[in-house]
This record gives sequence, structure tokens and C-alpha cells, in this order.
Amino acid sequence: MKKFFEDFCKSVISLDPKIRFAGIADGDGKLEGTAERTGLKPLLSLEERAQYAITASTRQYTRLRWEYLLGKITYASSHYTKLIRATIPIADENSRLSHVLLLSFDADADNFHEIITKKVIPLVRKNMADFLREAEK
Repeated sequence: MKKFFEDFCKSVISLDPKIRFAGIADGDGKLEGTAERTGLKPLLSLEERAQYAITASTRQYTRLRWEYLLGKITYASSHYTKLIRATIPIADENSRLSHVLLLSFDADADNFHEIITKKVIPLVRKNMADFLREAEK
């Protein structure tokens, strides 16, 4: 795990108490940093998280492929009984995927859209140059 990504994920967790987990995967789905809320009992094992990151990255590639017809994707979410998951693509100006931000929220986080759009995405944008620099390494 890389320090920049670990620190970024910790910053995401600190944005709102409804955020359970934050992870950064590269374009191939390899986890490069994770953080979870203190005292949380994870629902997925480390291996399951790694598998989820790979599938989430693959889905983001598919979504980016349709941007020229549908418009820029901001995030995608899935609502489960036990939690809400969201993925935010981190891509350059040509929609080339650099990383994927993986998030999970408490199931009762009715304001998850506002958390993502008003807190998480501004933090991603603020750190975009660092993400793109890390992708080149």
C-alpha cells in the first residue's frame, strides 16, 4: 500500500461518520490504499475486498466507454441491505481511468449522494494532480 493513498483514504473516512470504508484501486483493480471507520467490523475479508476492487475497476472501464454518448459519469452506487457501496472513477481529461475510489456507507445513510457530491468529490478534485502523478509511476 502506498502512503499517499493510505492518507487519502483516511481523509475520506474523516469526512462523514456514515462512511464505513474507503479504498483506492488502480486501473487494474489492485488496491493501493484503504481505510475504515474505527471500531468497524468489516463485512468482507481482505481477499473479498481485493476481488471487489478488480470487478469495480472493470465496471468503471465499461462505464467510461459510454461517456461520449451519455455524458461524464460522476459516480455509481449499489444499495444492499447491509450497506451502500459507491465507486468514483478518477480519470484524466481524456477519460483514461487512473484509479477508482471505492466507498461504503452505512445502510441508513440517506444523504450519501450529498456526502459524495459535496464532500468526497471535492477532495478527489483537490488531489487530482497527485492521483495522475501516482498513476505514471
